[in-house]
Amino acid sequence: MEDAILEPALPIVDPHHHLYARNHWADNGPYLLREFASDLGSGHNVQATVYVECGNFNRLSGPEHLRSTGEAAFATVIGRLADTGIFGPARVAQGIIAHVDLRLGDHLEEVLWALHAASEGRVRGIRSATVWDADTGLAPGGRSFAPQGLMADPAFRAGVAQLQSHGLVYDAWQFYPQLDELCDLADALPNSQIICGHCGGLVGKNAYAGPENFGRWRSKISALAQRPNVMMKLGGLAHERNGFGFRSKAEKPSADALVSLWRPYIESCIEAFGAERCMFESNYPVDGVAADYRTLWTVFKRIAAGCSDDEKANLFAGTARRAYRLD
Repeated sequence: MEDAILEPALPIVDPHHHLYARNHWADNGPYLLREFASDLGSGHNVQATVYVECGNFNRLSGPEHLRSTGEAAFATVIGRLADTGIFGPARVAQGIIAHVDLRLGDHLEEVLWALHAASEGRVRGIRSATVWDADTGLAPGGRSFAPQGLMADPAFRAGVAQLQSHGLVYDAWQFYPQLDELCDLADALPNSQIICGHCGGLVGKNAYAGPENFGRWRSKISALAQRPNVMMKLGGLAHERNGFGFRSKAEKPSADALVSLWRPYIESCIEAFGAERCMFESNYPVDGVAADYRTLWTVFKRIAAGCSDDEKANLFAGTARRAYRLD
């Protein structure tokens, strides 16, 4: 028998999830609106979501720099279907984080307007991954590494700056050893809103598996929090590169185990950034290797149990609504 949902009325906005025609994080079956709606209806009060690009559903023809509009169009169809209410009350893909190479220069304006049109105005930001490490064994989910030092590239910085005129945020995805570079980017572009995902990009395996890793990670998180134009997503801690080894185990960990493992990282982020600049994320279905959707949000609620009502309102919905301009 499942435990009762903690604080079932607490509004939740899930600001980071994906959809896949073939969910390689589980049984390689589809994880599309029907499957996600089943998870959304598992007991928590999820009111809206933000779809984040994952390199799927791109157009197969046309100019290369415009092909990512296919994924934005796909997510928009998902959002329109969800808005009918047939799949439940949650406004799935109310916001969309799209992909574009921010080094496009003169072509960037064309792509941003094309994404706006393809998404019927749902695009709220751009994710253009900068993940890199000398250890190629830390490859980000099957994608290739970005060029080393990309965040310092003048063309890349010009692209991030250009997002502001479109009312778009920059969704940052890098590994935590690169957070010094993200600090420099935030300092160079103080008027750009940056949202850092996955607790800063925790890495906890290979060279980063030692007992000193937590202190190094926390130090960089504290430095990043000094940049007022940066927000933090709390989650994304189930990938094998995080070092917890969930995918290699026959059974998923208990909620108690996840609370114990993840609490130090999530509480450190909240302490550094404050609840008004933090938001819980499911990173589903990727983080399904650690917990089902219902359990995942229960774990987050248990970690946040000591927060005030106002802090919880921000952590679970308010910060995401403000950051992504969700009504």
